[in-house]
Amino acid sequence: MKPVVRPFIPLLAGLLLFGCQEQGTPKPDPHYVLGPPYQVSGFWFYPAESYSLKETGLAAILPDGKPRLTTNGEAFDQSAMAAGHPTLQLPSIARVTNLENGLQTTVRINDRGSGNPARLVELTQRAAVLLGIPDGGTARVRLEVLQGETRAAVEALPGAPNLGVKAAPRDSVQAADLPPPPGVVQGTGRTVTASANGATPSLDAGAAPPLRLPETVTRTMPQPGLLMIWLDAFPEQRYAAQQRAKMADAGARIVTVRQPRQLLYRTEIGPIGDVTTADSILRQAFARGIPDARIVVN
Repeated sequence: MKPVVRPFIPLLAGLLLFGCQEQGTPKPDPHYVLGPPYQVSGFWFYPAESYSLKETGLAAILPDGKPRLTTNGEAFDQSAMAAGHPTLQLPSIARVTNLENGLQTTVRINDRGSGNPARLVELTQRAAVLLGIPDGGTARVRLEVLQGETRAAVEALPGAPNLGVKAAPRDSVQAADLPPPPGVVQGTGRTVTASANGATPSLDAGAAPPLRLPETVTRTMPQPGLLMIWLDAFPEQRYAAQQRAKMADAGARIVTVRQPRQLLYRTEIGPIGDVTTADSILRQAFARGIPDARIVVN
């Protein structure tokens, strides 16, 4: 009797599926990106290098989607300590502090995010969990670019500009010894650390940070602050007065801002009680021709 030869169907199907997945998954190509001005949903963003940026605002969570690359060619991974920012150089290494509960962590900014002008930064799901931000929620945060680590990360990738400045030493962080957030293993020092081998990883400002940062969480004192909307700032008060008139029904006022070589007049609104109201007022400002309005935490 002649033997019947049958292909191993499950194995063959698996190989075909594997081939399709390989073809459909973009190949990572990490590189430096700044980029020209760009438009998302009618809003313009103007990327600019900053190695000492400190800002406050609202953080959200990056949306899910099909497998893709980040703006600078890294693999998008919701389980990584990463984030998206609309204008910073990519990559940047930044410290993000949840001002509402005091939790603080370090993320690699490697993406442009969703282009929501009402959000300062958008975090991966894992970074959000470690900062105590609920799924689909927001938090008042402070974002601080770590200069030494960012310069090292930039110089390690193709396309980087010649910075010509040596990395500065990292600042030390002091924190109270408090319980860690859910999902984080308690380390031996004052920094709460989640790692595979139980060691306490740290970033060396003199060496390029890894593409996948260690999970480190520090608990500091909460400083929730007040939600405000900053409009524009002008060297002449008459321009600030014109802008105040546009948003008079929202309670806009003019404050003076003293800088080392200049006195500015800024129009601002607040304090504002909740995020929903702040978002609504910000949309009004955009609709009335104030595209640089933004939400801050004062």
